[in-house]
Amino acid sequence: MEKNFNLFFRRKPAMMLIALKKGSRAKYGSQLAKEIDCTYSHAVKILQTLEKIGLVSFEKTGRVKIINLAKKGADVATHIEAIKKIVE
Repeated sequence: MEKNFNLFFRRKPAMMLIALKKGSRAKYGSQLAKEIDCTYSHAVKILQTLEKIGLVSFEKTGRVKIINLAKKGADVATHIEAIKKIVE
């Protein structure tokens, strides 16, 4: 539980959830990695953790995995955005 809790106080996972929430079109791992300025392998590792705790899901379309933000993930992203506004 503590490992999942610590995840949201790191910049990249928080930015990833916000990017997924703001995006109106389908997102891929490589797109997210570029948006949040990290390597593809780091993005995949974060996404796998987010999937394990039910914040995102993957939808395989051909050779590509599309990343979908779950309702729970959207709620978390909304709260992160609110916190970000308060501290800025």
